[in-house]
Formats: sequence, C-alpha cells, structure tokens
Amino acid sequence: MEEGFLVGLISMFSRRFTSLGMFHLCPMSLLNFWLTNLKLSKSIMSEEGKKLGLINAIVPSQELLKVSRLWALDIAERRKPWLRSLHRTDKLGSLSEAREILKVARQQARKTAPNMPQHQACLDVIEDGIVHGGYSGVLKEAKIFKELVLSDTSKGLVHVFFAQRATSKVPNITDVGLKPRHVKKVAVIGGGLMGSGIATALLLSNIYVVLKEVNSEYLQKGIKTIEANVKGLVTKGKLTQDKAQQALSLLKGSLDYSDFKDVDMVIEAVIENVPLKQKIFGELEKVCPSHCILATNTSTIDLNVVGEKTSSHDRIVGAHFFSPAHVMPLLEIVRTEKTSAQVILDLLMVGKIIKKVPVVVGNCTGFAVNRAFFPYTQGAHILVNSGVDVFRIDRVISNFGFPIGPFQLQDLAGYGVALAVGKEFATAFPDRTFRSPLVEILIKHGRNGKNNGKGYYIYEKGSKPKPDLSVLPIIEESRRVTNIMPGGKPLSVTDQEILEMILFPVVNEACRILDEGIVVRASDLDIASVLGMSFPSYRGGIIFWADLVGPKHIYDSLKKWSGVYGNFYRPSRFLEERAMKGVPLSAPASTSPSSRSRM
Repeated sequence: MEEGFLVGLISMFSRRFTSLGMFHLCPMSLLNFWLTNLKLSKSIMSEEGKKLGLINAIVPSQELLKVSRLWALDIAERRKPWLRSLHRTDKLGSLSEAREILKVARQQARKTAPNMPQHQACLDVIEDGIVHGGYSGVLKEAKIFKELVLSDTSKGLVHVFFAQRATSKVPNITDVGLKPRHVKKVAVIGGGLMGSGIATALLLSNIYVVLKEVNSEYLQKGIKTIEANVKGLVTKGKLTQDKAQQALSLLKGSLDYSDFKDVDMVIEAVIENVPLKQKIFGELEKVCPSHCILATNTSTIDLNVVGEKTSSHDRIVGAHFFSPAHVMPLLEIVRTEKTSAQVILDLLMVGKIIKKVPVVVGNCTGFAVNRAFFPYTQGAHILVNSGVDVFRIDRVISNFGFPIGPFQLQDLAGYGVALAVGKEFATAFPDRTFRSPLVEILIKHGRNGKNNGKGYYIYEKGSKPKPDLSVLPIIEESRRVTNIMPGGKPLSVTDQEILEMILFPVVNEACRILDEGIVVRASDLDIASVLGMSFPSYRGGIIFWADLVGPKHIYDSLKKWSGVYGNFYRPSRFLEERAMKGVPLSAPASTSPSSRSRM
C-alpha cells in the first residue's frame, strides 16, 4: 500500500552507514529538521515523525494490523483519499525557499563532515526530488546509492559497525560455558580526573561505589568532581534529576580500607607511579574478599610489574578507561598470562553494564591503543624538529579526520603526562624511540598546555584555542638541540608526506602488536583506534585504513625514511612479510599463534 502509514525512518545521516533512505519530496519542516540535526545524527520519536509528515498515524502495537486493514478498506471504498506519497507536493514551500535551505545545509555539511560524501549526496537527492519530482528523486537515489555503497567511506563505516560487535567474542573466555558473576559494589582508589570519571560511569549504571582517597581534601575534591560530572549530564538533558540523585546516593567516600571487605571489584586509578601501585595492590590482597577482582587503570605500565609483590595474580587485570572516563566509550581489558578467564568475563559484563565497548588485549607496555599510538606524537616531534610548522602539522591531521592534532592533544593531556608516558616507552622500546627535548623546554619556559592556559595554543575561557606564535622561538630552541634539519634548513614536505610520516609509524607499531598477539583480531585494533584515539570511523580504523593505502607503499616509505632518521621508521618484520607477499595486514595468521602471543 503506497499510503504506507508506517514509514521506516532510516537514520539517513548516521555516521555508520552511507544508506540514503531519502525523502524525495521533502517538507520544509523536515529540511529544517535535517539542517538542525546534521551534526547529531539524531533519532526521533514517532510523535515528532508524525508532526514532520513522515508518519500518517500512530497506534498501539497490538492494534497495528487491525488499523492497517481498516485504513486500506477506507481507501478502497473511497472514504479516505489514496494519496501517493511520491507525488505529493502539498508540504513543499517555494523552490527558492528550498534551495536556500539546501544551500545552508550544504555549507554545514562541508564544515561538520568534510570527508563524508553521503551528506552531500543526501542533499543532492532531496534537491532532485523537489525540482524534478519524486520519481526522479527515486531514480537518482538508486544511482547514487550504488556508487556510495562501493566507496571506501561506506566500506570503512560498515567495517567499524561489525568490528565493534565482534569485540565481545573472546576465544576461550566467552565460548567455554562460564557465567559472569554479578558485580554489585566497586571500590575506586584515587579521586582525580580518571578515578572520578570511572566512579561516575559506575554510579550511572546503578553500581555502588566506594571512593578512597589519602586525605579529606582530596576526597571532597573527588566527590565534587563526580557531582559536577552528573550535574553536567542533567544540564545537557542526558539525565533526569531523579536519576542523578539516585546515582549519587550510591556513592560513599572513604579514607581507609574499612569498606573494602565486601567489594566485588577494586579499580586503582592513582598516578603512574610503580612503587605506589605495588604498595596498593599488596594492601588490597589483604583487605579484599577472595573473589574480588583487582583492577588497575594504568595506561602504560606492565601489569606483571604492578602485581609483582602479590600472590593473587589470577585476579589482577587491567581496566584501562580513556579520559573523560564517563564519556569515552572504550574500555581496554588487559590480561596477563595468569589472569583467570572468569575475571575477564566478569569485566566484560561490567563493561557492557556501564555502556562501554570492551576490547580484550594482552599485557605489554602501553597495551594496544597507547602502544600503537606512541609513535604518533613522536613522528610529529620529528617533523617539528625538522623545521615543519607545528600548526600546519595539527591542521593536516585534523583535515584527515582527527578532532585535534597531536600538539593540541599534548596541550590537553598535560606535559607531565607526556613526559611520564614518554619515559615508559623509551624504557620499553629504546631501539625505536625519538627523544624530543621540546616538552621539557616548554616546561622550562613556564608552559603547561591547557593546565595553565599556555602551550602551543592559548587557552582562554569562552573562546576556542588559538595558535600561540610566541611558542615559535621555544620550538627553535628545541630544533637547535636536536639538530636534525637537513642541511640546517627546514624540511620541505607536502601535506600528504606529513600525514604519512606521522601515521605510517603507527601502522608499523600496530603490526608489531598483531605479530605478538596482543589483540584477538585486527578489527579489535581498528575499534580501539577509533574509540580510544578518535581515529576517523569512516576510514575504518588504523589497520583497515592501512590495507586501503597498501602495505607495500607503507613499507617502502618507512624503509626510505629509516635511512634518514634511523630505527624509529624501521619497518617491522610483520609489515615486511605482508608487503612482500601482497597479504593484507588484517588477514589472520595462516599458522598457529606466535609463541610470543600475550593472549
């Protein structure tokens, strides 16, 4: 029945698909709705759909068939008009009005989704339907859909969609008949940025939380941060006041371990200090019940080092959240060779309950995401010390699809974090680490990124970060120390070369991660890169993108640069083998897992 009073509203502007699902004769109200919600990919309720003219009637589900039949009979017996929706024009305004709205929509689409062709395609089809009629719009939709569905953007988004759903399937964990235990109460040690964010995520999912700090001042600060996180969600309309109060009622602060006797899990979220973490885990083993999961939120430190002074190695696991923890969707579950399958399964369930995407990874310095991306910042520092403009580097990376570039990211993360993490990687991988003095020089000059409002950018309340040109003499000082500019002159590179010199080393380290069995499958690393490092989802993730670029091109480029810059760019054995044999990086290993597998 063409009247079609139940209209399937495809999320045509979804980031995940290039499917168009067009409204060929688009009402002005719908065009304005699309323009307003382009950036949000907003889903709507049936009432709003009816108001916009997308739905003819709303009925209870149990009456759907009955009402449909009556509606059809009324049309057949001419009690209702048979309106062919494809040919309706009663909701269209003037052509000039439609074109003006479309013009503004195109501008917004170019601004918010410059690398995603489906947005402009949707607008093209809408315009065709308005100008030439609905049937013409249908034909244009079919033509454009066939083109878009074969595009790299479509393939990347579809890959991410299915890859995300595959992360919960972990061999020898989720397929051996184990049942997850219910985690009712969790203790979080450390009420800083990460600890308060983790506590917020747990509270919002109705899990009791004990927040432990070393003194009353820090404890109150942590509680206030949690309250601010929850209040922020209420302000944004993402949480009702009643649910906010319910969540906060599940929180208890503590200065000792007296409330740890009945917790099901502890998540340690203190600073990246090995002796401190070892001390805490030694204490936890004595005060927590025998079934309690002992988790650390460390972002880089080897779990075997963290749990070195305990005997409960089967209960120790990494629960690596990404900041802000109550917002970012990724949860890296890090297992050692001794972590029990039950503990991993339990943490997978917790991840699902708190609405995170869990990715199980093996144990090593940096785990999957941070290890794969440690060359990202270092590659950027090689370029800036070689004379490439720091703001140009950030701009190139942003144009590729990252929300911000590596230097603005360093500003936001804080220079203390940069130095601490850099030290860990330099110790773990001394053969392929570029030691840039730039961050230390910035600190010497009184800069600390967003923390004090001055880094590579100027940060002022109420305004967007602006490039700080006064940082350029400081960068020159770093260049004099490193002395790697070719012939003492700035390196001449194209934007594409900048992109490749930063991202190809990431692909190279990702290949080592695959070779060592740190992840279950290549697509897990894709999802981790998208959700943990904001790698553009429409490019499919780091490995998927690398296969599109071509392993041979990546290998040849790294080989060439390694002759100039040394081991930092030296191609990995895995990449070399795949490139020489013409095998995709994402292809599963043809033999049994490497003896070095961490899984």
